[in-house]
Amino acid sequence: MTVTSTPTVRPTLRSALPAAVRELAEAQVPSPRPDAEELACFALGVDRRSLVAHLDEPVPAGFGDLIRRRAQRVPLQHLTGRAYFRTLTLAVGPGVFVPRPETEVVVDTALHLLGGAPAPHPVVVDLGAGSGAIALSIAAELPHAVVHAVELSDDVWPWLARNAVGSPVRLHQADLAECLPELDGCVDLVVSNPPYIPDDAVPCDPEVARHDPSVALYSGADGLDHIRSVQRSARRLLRPGGWVVVEHADQQGDSAPAVFRGAGGWVDVDDHPDLAGRPRHLVARRAAGEEGR
Repeated sequence: MTVTSTPTVRPTLRSALPAAVRELAEAQVPSPRPDAEELACFALGVDRRSLVAHLDEPVPAGFGDLIRRRAQRVPLQHLTGRAYFRTLTLAVGPGVFVPRPETEVVVDTALHLLGGAPAPHPVVVDLGAGSGAIALSIAAELPHAVVHAVELSDDVWPWLARNAVGSPVRLHQADLAECLPELDGCVDLVVSNPPYIPDDAVPCDPEVARHDPSVALYSGADGLDHIRSVQRSARRLLRPGGWVVVEHADQQGDSAPAVFRGAGGWVDVDDHPDLAGRPRHLVARRAAGEEGR
């Protein structure tokens, strides 16, 4: 008697992706299809442009586990170990704040202001640099700038150092409130994405509330303590006429600029929206002469 075995048919990625998207959607992941596709690419070891060429291959090892963890609201970037920001791919993971697309507009504003800087090599200081997203982007897109990145946290520092390998950005492990006294009065632009969530507020996104480090999120009763520190350091560091750009929460479109207006020494204080039209970052210029004292 001859027994004919039926070959095992392994499911393909093409058949697995719709189920993965449904699983993420049911978990209320905000972007289920892009996340499922990104995790598929990560499991395959290919980029997004190559995904279509692999759809009829067997489901890659580990893909199901990645989808389950994403459905548990583990950040996509923690699963892949990478975050895309402007032209950069940054290493990220537990202990460091994952850069958001909203911050890309902050870099746009900084680059626009630096375009009018009188110095041939404008000096830039990023206060609270985190993963290095802002500082490294400015250095990559404005190569003649001299960029300093300041970060205090021992947990964050290895991520910043790793991302800065091969970059001309100068790294300083220091408190943003007291850093770089040797540059006082010499800086053309200070930029910062500081913590700005009030201490008693709970972020809506589980990825933020459960996984972003609290040191990168919370900033006193009104969420403005670090913005006040940035104001004081920027006033000290900037040359007369130099600019500061500071990201803030979308509810702080009035209160964050008010920190600078109330401190004195600043002119041209204004607020700017992100791509969704929400208040996102303030800009102020260091006053000259008596106004700046």
